[in-house]
Amino acid sequence: MAEIGGAYLVWQAVRQGRPWWLALLGGVALFAYGFVAAFQPDPNFGRILAAYGGVFVAGSLAWGVVFDGFRRDRLDLIGAAVCVLGVTVIMYAPRA
Repeated sequence: MAEIGGAYLVWQAVRQGRPWWLALLGGVALFAYGFVAAFQPDPNFGRILAAYGGVFVAGSLAWGVVFDGFRRDRLDLIGAAVCVLGVTVIMYAPRA
């Protein structure tokens, strides 16, 4: 929520001509996102960030539908499913 919401607020200020302070709030949310990622239980930064990437794709599409009137299509849904499957493999596949 912090990453997608923060980026959305910056987008609204820069691209939609909304008040400048929305970009500032977006920056604060993006700053907070850095701490959210840092406090995840897995000790591997690359794995955490890769997993967030997959969740970001699916979450961004959902955010667009709910808050911005975005109309996803079949390929959006397939792409998001592939990303979430990738997250599952990265985070939960058995390792030696």
